[in-house]
Amino acid sequence: MRNFHLAGRSTVHAENAMVATSHPLAVLAAIEVLRSGGTAVDAAVAASALLAVVEPQSTGIGGDCFALVQPKGEGKIVAYNGSGRAPKAAEASWYLERNLHAIPLTSAHAVSIPGAVDAWATILRDHGKLGLDSLLQPAIKAAEQGYVVAPRIAFDWKNQFEKLKNGTNTERYLLPHGRPALAGDVIRQPELGQTLRAIAKDGRDAFYTGAVAADMVETLRGIGGLHTLEDFAAHTTETTTPIGTLYKGHDVWQCPPNGPGITMLVMLNILSRFDLTKFPALSVERFHLEAEAARIAYMMREQHIGDPAFANVDVVRILTNEFADQYGDKIRMDRLLDLPDVKPPMNPSTVYITVVDRDRNVCSFINSIAHSFGSAIVSNKTGILLQNRGAGFRIEPGHPNCIAPGKRPLHTIIPGLLTRAGRAEMPFGVMGGQYQPVGQVHVLTNILDYGCDVQEAIDMPRGLHYEGVYQLEDGVPADVVEGLKKLGHKTTSVVPPLGGGQAIWIDWDKGTLTGGSDPRKDGCALGY
Repeated sequence: MRNFHLAGRSTVHAENAMVATSHPLAVLAAIEVLRSGGTAVDAAVAASALLAVVEPQSTGIGGDCFALVQPKGEGKIVAYNGSGRAPKAAEASWYLERNLHAIPLTSAHAVSIPGAVDAWATILRDHGKLGLDSLLQPAIKAAEQGYVVAPRIAFDWKNQFEKLKNGTNTERYLLPHGRPALAGDVIRQPELGQTLRAIAKDGRDAFYTGAVAADMVETLRGIGGLHTLEDFAAHTTETTTPIGTLYKGHDVWQCPPNGPGITMLVMLNILSRFDLTKFPALSVERFHLEAEAARIAYMMREQHIGDPAFANVDVVRILTNEFADQYGDKIRMDRLLDLPDVKPPMNPSTVYITVVDRDRNVCSFINSIAHSFGSAIVSNKTGILLQNRGAGFRIEPGHPNCIAPGKRPLHTIIPGLLTRAGRAEMPFGVMGGQYQPVGQVHVLTNILDYGCDVQEAIDMPRGLHYEGVYQLEDGVPADVVEGLKKLGHKTTSVVPPLGGGQAIWIDWDKGTLTGGSDPRKDGCALGY
């Protein structure tokens, strides 16, 4: 088995355009769109659609999407929230009356309305030159003619074998040989290909109305779901303004709640009170400070963040220096803060795509079906694997993230964008469930504090303080692990790598692009 912690890649350089994501086929599809005159958004949608076929454990048309887009790399940044909502019948009281105090991860109740397809159409309407009819062709070809399973995807497939054996329609659609797919296997999904053809022909309505929607509703209601055709037909994408903070002279931008990007911004606000450059990048002090900032920010998120259409989320207050000082001033270098262990309802999987085109249009784009292989529910006839993002709700009346009719859950997927003086410098993202805010902070501080290039920043060993345990990759030096233990951290070594990231650095003076892509995944950066 390949060691996904190994680093050593060089950066990728180009003048015209560049893309980076987690699968080579998706990178190639995006580059072909760019070379044919498509925009960054066109390329991102083509790549995302193809990933929805070839990386089924992480993403799909049954999932959600968020994006940040900056026209010409210096225009107004637009945030797109393509997260789905709970069914209109999803009252908290309904679950409590049935003694459900958390949403089971593989139940119909975990399936929120998928938002990705509508988000793709909305973003293309605003910033694309091409339509779904052409951009879905690589995905259709992969689904109908087959694709070769990549090593990291086979690794995840094997890990989820028991889940897929016990899912709804998953044995038929995702275990065609009665076993997990192996690296080098050829997988075909003709039903999914037909669904993609329908979307290519008739646009988002082919997904949210008509036969495809009816099949999803029939599948979900058949296993106890509350979903209706009206729930699907009513879905819309929110176009909004990003939120941000200042770090080391750069502006860092995220999608607003119900997206969780505010978690990463709070971490930066806390870390800005310390001079990380006093400590080596792989040091006890650096990892300790990162963990403490994460513990504070995640606690904030779980207490205060939900869908702002349903809950009062005071973003302005949370991003103030005073809020960061409230806990940041209490951080000590010789021990842990006494904080409650945060236990979010879920820890999902994701794909991330970053694209810069020849006109310097910038797209930071993320798509997910939540947990690995989502809900393990595949629609009866359409081959659509449905997300379990709805399991991210709490069933706690009064909590900002309590489930409610038409409400969006607190999310985990966050596309990032770094700018300076209003100009894009780096669209970037780090996928990996609950790791994403920490991952983005780790990569960004590797660059801005430690002078790493984008590939070095992505390669560097990682850690995640989660549910009271500091999960550390094997690349973290033994003396750092021991030092963290002496401070009171409970540590463990993680076998699957933490997340996977991509980034593109824009050098406006030289007119060049520099890309990096995570060796923890199968993908790459590519430009021309």
